[in-house]
Amino acid sequence: MNTTQPLEIVNPREVRHRLGLNQQQFWSRINVTQSGGSRYESGRNMPKPVRELLRLVHVEQIDIYKLKREDVEVAEYLKKYEPDLFKSLKKQAREKKKVAE
Repeated sequence: MNTTQPLEIVNPREVRHRLGLNQQQFWSRINVTQSGGSRYESGRNMPKPVRELLRLVHVEQIDIYKLKREDVEVAEYLKKYEPDLFKSLKKQAREKKKVAE
């Protein structure tokens, strides 16, 4: 899935279908009820926090239950103060992921 695409034009129903999940499975992963998710899939305006959770969990494939504040703080620190190291680590992580797949 193309993660450079702005989330506003990503159809949550299409994302859900691509992942092969039913509404309950898809929406419960971001703590949205099935009925609420159904309304969003039908075109109701999705609040920004829900859009961001959808992007993180279903587009970026981040397990938010394993993510800790300190992980984000370290990444932000590296990005700001050690950008070359951040880029190098990011590249290594991508390469390792490709090998694992």
